[in-house]
Amino acid sequence: MRNSKITWAVVTGVVVAALAGVGVAVAVNRSSSNNDAAPSTRVTESAPSPSASPSPAPSPGADITGPLDLLLAGVDTRINVPDWEPHADAIMLLHVEPGLKSAYLYSLPRDLRVQVPAFKKSGFPGGKHKITEAMAYGSRVPGKSTKNIANGYELLTKTISNYIGIKTIQAGAILNFGGLDQLVDELGGIDITVDRKVKSRHRQPNGKLRKLVGHDYIGPQAVYLPGKRHLVGWQAIDYARQRYGLPNGDYDRQLHQRTLVKAILDKALSQQLSDPAKLAAVITALGKSLVTLGGRQPAEYAYALRDLTPANITSVQLEGGGVGSGSGYLGEQLNSEARGFLKAVATGKIAAYLKAHPKLVSKG
Repeated sequence: MRNSKITWAVVTGVVVAALAGVGVAVAVNRSSSNNDAAPSTRVTESAPSPSASPSPAPSPGADITGPLDLLLAGVDTRINVPDWEPHADAIMLLHVEPGLKSAYLYSLPRDLRVQVPAFKKSGFPGGKHKITEAMAYGSRVPGKSTKNIANGYELLTKTISNYIGIKTIQAGAILNFGGLDQLVDELGGIDITVDRKVKSRHRQPNGKLRKLVGHDYIGPQAVYLPGKRHLVGWQAIDYARQRYGLPNGDYDRQLHQRTLVKAILDKALSQQLSDPAKLAAVITALGKSLVTLGGRQPAEYAYALRDLTPANITSVQLEGGGVGSGSGYLGEQLNSEARGFLKAVATGKIAAYLKAHPKLVSKG
């Protein structure tokens, strides 16, 4: 499976929602706390009855009750490569339970072999492919070399919805490379538990890029040792990128990405984001990572998810294996236990399924 520096960028979508949610919640709390109670007025028989104050309009997003399925797709657009087609190099889903106070975060392998439906907008006839390629096939514009990423995202969501068996994906974020390391630095770094020794394929201990010779890198490597670690921006991103040398390759990398998500959320929610300037600086640090966000307005989902905390997000690890090998490698397929979890997502029976299959719950 091809490595990509884009893979980790998917987590930014979760961060955007969390930060916006904090901002909305702060605004709501400020509004209610700053309204001092008016002194009572004695009303005589001759005094006219005061008109009733109109009820405040419900906050946008107050009608969203769940369940929700949100997609975070890390896309390698490679804008410096002529005619490059965008691929979904990381696919992370957040299923939020009814009531919107608990959720499950899980990943699908980028090389998962699935049925990609026909897509009239791009002229794609449909067929069995790696799920990462759905974005590319959907983004094609017949007769032109330009790409339509929004259409690619649409085909990707259709493909994922069909595979899992859910009716729709309510919202999602498409993210390209850049911004997340600045975000982590803006937060003052993050605290993360490294589960195993990880050697960087890309960075030196000082953060500089290793030298690429042929198809491999040479020179000193940054190393992340097991235990609780404080990572600055480039370290956090580098750690979440690695898959070479890990026992389960991309499956371990998916776990590290979800661990990174929760670490960023923990740090973001611990910040004094009631300061508008601080909140603006954190969001600005994302740069141009966020390409598009579907569904209703982001602020609506932020308000709806204001009570969803990292402690109530359960990380789920789905395992699988390769279909074919060597030159005959066709992609990945999930094992029966992982496919059972997806069925539980579609039928609203996740808690019961994880109780019967506790090993699916990861520490990340």
